[in-house]
Amino acid sequence: MSKRRVVITGLGAVTPIGIGVQTFWDGIKTSKNGIKPITLVDTTRHSVRFAGEIPDFKVEDFIDKREAKRMDRFVQFAAVASDEALADSKLEITDENRDRVGVIIGVGVGGLQTWETEHDKFTKGGPDRVSPFLIPMMITNMAAGHVSIRTGARGPNTCVVSACTSSMQAIGVAFDIVARGDADAMLAGGSEAPISNLGIAGFANMRALSKRNDDPQTASRPFDKDRDGFVMGEGAATLVLEELEHAKARGAHIYGEILGHGWAGEAYHMTNMREDGSGYVKCMELALKNANVEKEAVGYINAHGTSTPTNDPIETKAIKTLFGERAYSIPVSSNKSQVGHVLGGTGAIETVATVLALQEQILPPTINHFEPDPECDLDYVPNTARPHTFDVAINNATGFGGHYAALVLKRWSE
Repeated sequence: MSKRRVVITGLGAVTPIGIGVQTFWDGIKTSKNGIKPITLVDTTRHSVRFAGEIPDFKVEDFIDKREAKRMDRFVQFAAVASDEALADSKLEITDENRDRVGVIIGVGVGGLQTWETEHDKFTKGGPDRVSPFLIPMMITNMAAGHVSIRTGARGPNTCVVSACTSSMQAIGVAFDIVARGDADAMLAGGSEAPISNLGIAGFANMRALSKRNDDPQTASRPFDKDRDGFVMGEGAATLVLEELEHAKARGAHIYGEILGHGWAGEAYHMTNMREDGSGYVKCMELALKNANVEKEAVGYINAHGTSTPTNDPIETKAIKTLFGERAYSIPVSSNKSQVGHVLGGTGAIETVATVLALQEQILPPTINHFEPDPECDLDYVPNTARPHTFDVAINNATGFGGHYAALVLKRWSE
């Protein structure tokens, strides 16, 4: 059975460089930096004191106060991004079609902030002080649950939890659902709000985070010789995926097309990666096969590009292994240089950037690229966005536990 074609008709984003897709994309194109000192928690005792926080996020501007109090911050982000994506798509959910519209939101760690708040209440006042909303606020699936409740979508509804590949895999699952005919449209994406005492301490103590407290703005420097770790970020993004003929029949604006996706497992280590890059290679190969696209067609790669000493040379090696000498003519960039690493939400945010890059034929930059690394010797679109003619892009992601995911996206053209 042939797959139905799946296009993207709506976008929503809440990121450290702005709330709303246009603000986010304008920031990407102008090399805006969203990394600043942390304000959400007291960092006096922390070794890392900066992150990619959402600027000026006032939840009451988007969600009723009473409703918002029953949502963890990651759920609030998902709700705001999904509201924007659905409005952007102009897809009206009615009694007639609500069973054919679903929701999948990928989340990595879920409600850390709620957990910490309620645990503090428990230790100080005992069990009776713990909120009855603790569980439904912190569990990862509640982002998809609330989006479904807010929109009235009653089609397939679930949550993908696979560390930093969560939202990329969520988009892949949603693509499959639409492609095989189980829904006509899906709201798919990811969200994360990990900036908490435990979140900061946990990642810092495993030596994953940059410690450039004296200069946060240059701390996230993917593929740079002097990178020293990733920068934690928060945020969300949602895309409306829709069957092509369904979208055309209602006159929807089409941003781009998803051709296919690939997943792979490395079976190697809790946090480390195989040095030969075989996880990335296998995943990209599977994605291209699923998309029925030859590797020669790929014109841009939105890299996972974490700014860690380990990931960047391994991802570079994988790209060179798969594409050979042609790897040197394929632009590669990392949005994490501007927004940080949004963990489970990062794939969705970067997919929005990739879709818009295809639509506008502009390559997002890798900012803070100061000193070339001999092991990272590809074209990383250093520091400044630039025009580029291309039709097909790959978006990469990997996560703790040996998870890999890749999407193949195509510029929309009739």
